[in-house]
Amino acid sequence: MSESELDRLRADIERIDRTLIGLIEKRVRAARRAAAAKRAAGLPTLDPGQEAAVVRRAAALAREGGLPEEAVRDLFWHLVGLTRRAEQDASATAAEQRQL
Repeated sequence: MSESELDRLRADIERIDRTLIGLIEKRVRAARRAAAAKRAAGLPTLDPGQEAAVVRRAAALAREGGLPEEAVRDLFWHLVGLTRRAEQDASATAAEQRQL
């Protein structure tokens, strides 16, 4: 493999990484909107059952795609944690604004 081919492959990976980051940003924004909808409905922000369902669904998709199921499950638990924190931050900000 030539160095230019390796550089091209690395650039492809970087583009994919940028796309992934963009998707994570969208997921966090969606989680914040979900937190607002939950608050408006009087529901708890955290839903461990839903979080587990998301991780199970990701593991099933990984299995179908031939990816390491456990690694994808771990990755999705991290994503769930990230969005959970975003929901909690959104809830805390909303509570602070109501106090003003």
